[in-house]
Amino acid sequence: MLDDLVNHCPPLPPDATLLVLGAGFSGSHLAALARRQGARVLTTRRLPDESDLGSVLRFDSQLAKHPDPEQLNDVTHVLSTIPPERNGQDPVLRCLGEQLQQLPLQWVGYLSTTGVYGDRQGGWVQESDPAKPTQERSQRRLACEQAWLESGLPVQILRLPGIYGPDRSPLRTISRGELQPIDKPNQVFCRIHVDDIAGACLHLIERAAQGQRPEIVNISDNEPAPSATVQRHAASLLGVAIPEPKPYSEASVAMSAMARSFWAENRRVSNHLLCQELGYTLLHPDFRSGLLDCLKVEGFRAAVPSADQPPPTPERPESAHSTGSASPDQ
Repeated sequence: MLDDLVNHCPPLPPDATLLVLGAGFSGSHLAALARRQGARVLTTRRLPDESDLGSVLRFDSQLAKHPDPEQLNDVTHVLSTIPPERNGQDPVLRCLGEQLQQLPLQWVGYLSTTGVYGDRQGGWVQESDPAKPTQERSQRRLACEQAWLESGLPVQILRLPGIYGPDRSPLRTISRGELQPIDKPNQVFCRIHVDDIAGACLHLIERAAQGQRPEIVNISDNEPAPSATVQRHAASLLGVAIPEPKPYSEASVAMSAMARSFWAENRRVSNHLLCQELGYTLLHPDFRSGLLDCLKVEGFRAAVPSADQPPPTPERPESAHSTGSASPDQ
């Protein structure tokens, strides 16, 4: 919840201006937090509303629509959430790289994915482990990570697993009776609440100012878990029952190639660097805390389908890999 997060996080320096490139789910959450704490914040969109002009800048790399240099003059901190182009290039560096080099930047964050670690058959991974991406989208992410690290800017790569939060959790799907859990023995997924992405960014900015700025940081909660376990807990919060999990071998037949690619990888992501060495305290250390927050914010009540309703349809396969989440590499 944003009010809790405001009190949980250090504010930006008084003279800071934060630029969030890509005001989607994660980017807009950080922007809202920083604004609530009194910071000057700029965000970008492909097509800003007229009412947004001034604080929301237009950036569309495909149409070559870029912010004017004078609009970025005072920017001191940057977070890029914009995904790679199909050729593996980073659109921000391609279009704005020269402008960024001219700014008095103190910190630059790039949201990447833990998918760059590849499949570890359920084993733990940490930042010192070599990247071994097997999916094409993760290979593109790794190429963008390298481009940012080689840019000469004060960059930190933030590797994220599945992202969830209010309006992006299993609660809505369950309340509509549309969830079909899937069971794949020994398969776990990692996740992070959107609050802790925003909170970790502000914490890392503060630590960087104190001289601690490791190049790569995993941002993940404490408890990797099977998706069906998370979904059962969400159902218990709503006071409803969900169907028995369907075996993966059966469910995969109807999955998209994208969904199958998520289930093809199995790893546990360590947050030791973030939480133990850099001292960040997770606001939502596990899915139980995070789902309770989602329940409070979304205001759900248990909803049981009536007898004359059609049978429930399966949950979108693309979100079955975690808690109904969106990941940076999707």
